Amino acid sequence: MKDILISGGTGMLGTRLTEILIEKGYKVKYLSRNPDKVSDVPAFYWDIDKQEADPEALINTGTIIHLAGAGVADKRWTAERKEVILQSRTKSAALIKKLLTDNDHEVDTYISASGISIYGNDDNGLMTEDSPPASDYLADVAKAWEEAADRIGDLGLRVVKIRIGVVLSDRGGALPQIAQPIHWWVGAPLGDGDQPMSWIHIDDLVGIFTYAIEHQEISGVYNGVAPNPVSNRKLTQEIARMLNKPLFIPKVPGFMLKIMLGEMANMLLGGTRISSEKIQKTGYVFSYPELGPALRDLLR
Repeated sequence: MKDILISGGTGMLGTRLTEILIEKGYKVKYLSRNPDKVSDVPAFYWDIDKQEADPEALINTGTIIHLAGAGVADKRWTAERKEVILQSRTKSAALIKKLLTDNDHEVDTYISASGISIYGNDDNGLMTEDSPPASDYLADVAKAWEEAADRIGDLGLRVVKIRIGVVLSDRGGALPQIAQPIHWWVGAPLGDGDQPMSWIHIDDLVGIFTYAIEHQEISGVYNGVAPNPVSNRKLTQEIARMLNKPLFIPKVPGFMLKIMLGEMANMLLGGTRISSEKIQKTGYVFSYPELGPALRDLLR
């Protein structure tokens, strides 16, 4: 088997993906700004700002998985931060294209993360991969990310773009952030609580990425979400039930979130119901199609 080269491999998704790929017998390696600090897998230098990368990363590589990108919810959205979020995705993809263009290689597959934010906050129906993109900031970021992937496809590679939903994991992301106040009996739905959340268990998301590696017939864009989205209220209630904790606190008003988070609050107050039908039609079978078993696995 050819090696798998991952950008953003030390993040929540990249770490779990690495574990599963190694278990399946793949050799995994990373692109890293500080390769000497990566101990678990081989790592090769790259610098997005300087547009430099070690060409040895391409030796025996068959698939590149692009996960790198500044965390959308890590900091308040200033104009500068919004530019960092965008450029961290598009400039890194441009560097990968430069690496492939300037060097001999055997890479035939490029798998890029994207986001369901491309659909915006429209709850007028179930969104599919053919639904039109929205026109807000996060949608523009996702569109630019996917366009950068398409430019790599111009080199003759098979390109898969996975639009990631709300990832449920016990190692980070949304679940610990929601569960922590519930542990302290101060959990509450956000806004009116009716906004849909198109979630996915981390192992199913990793499963989709792995499935895309191993099935050459898969190309184009796929939604990385479970088949059954729920409301923010339902998610909060189910977490409280799994933790055997009551919810006494009233819903967190939307205006308070906007005061605390600014424009970023729109991520929490809106949502979209996303279809998983396309990936299921390829033959992928979800391990956690329902919220209850997914939370039971992660919170047990």
